[in-house]
Amino acid sequence: MELQIIEIAARLKTMRETLEISPEKAAHTCDLPVVDYLKYETGETDIPVSILHRMARHFGFDITTLLTGEQPQVHTFNLTRKGKGVMVQRRRTYNYESLAANFVNRKADPYYVIVEPKEDPEISVNSHPGQEFNYMLEGQLKICIGDSEFILNPGDSVYFDSAIPHGMQAMNGRVARFLAIVL
Repeated sequence: MELQIIEIAARLKTMRETLEISPEKAAHTCDLPVVDYLKYETGETDIPVSILHRMARHFGFDITTLLTGEQPQVHTFNLTRKGKGVMVQRRRTYNYESLAANFVNRKADPYYVIVEPKEDPEISVNSHPGQEFNYMLEGQLKICIGDSEFILNPGDSVYFDSAIPHGMQAMNGRVARFLAIVL
C-alpha cells in the first residue's frame, strides 16, 4: 500500500505543477491548510479518495490519471470482470475497486468498497463535492452523515449530498461490502 500512496502522491504533485496550480490554491480547493495538503503530495499522509475526487473535478482531469497514471481509453463501454477493477487501498480499513476507471468522461465513479472491522470506535469523516449512492451487499455498516447515524444491512441503500461530512465503520467485527457510486 505504501508504494501506491507514494505513486499517487507524485502524480498529484505532477498534475498540480503541470496545470500551474499553486500549493495554496490546491489546499484551498481541498479546504485544507497548505501544510496538510503538502503532506499528501509527499506521500507522508495517505490521500483520501474524496480529496482526489475534489482535485480532479475542480481542475478538470480524470481521477483515473491520479490512481493509475493512465488516461481512460474507452468510449462505448467498460467491462470489469470480478476482481479486475483498479484496486485502490486508501486506508488500512478501506479498500476500493474502481469499476469504470477506463471509461472516458464518466458522469459517475462506481466503486466496490470493502470496509474491514477496526477496534477504534471513532469514525473518521470526509466530504467531497457531488452526491453519493451506497448499496449494501454484505455485513453491517454504521454510517454517519452530518448529525445522522444509522446502520445499513444487505439490501439497504443511502443516497446523500457528499459535501456533508460522512464516514462509515464495519460492525460486529465483520467485513462490510457495498457498492458506492460517486456523482
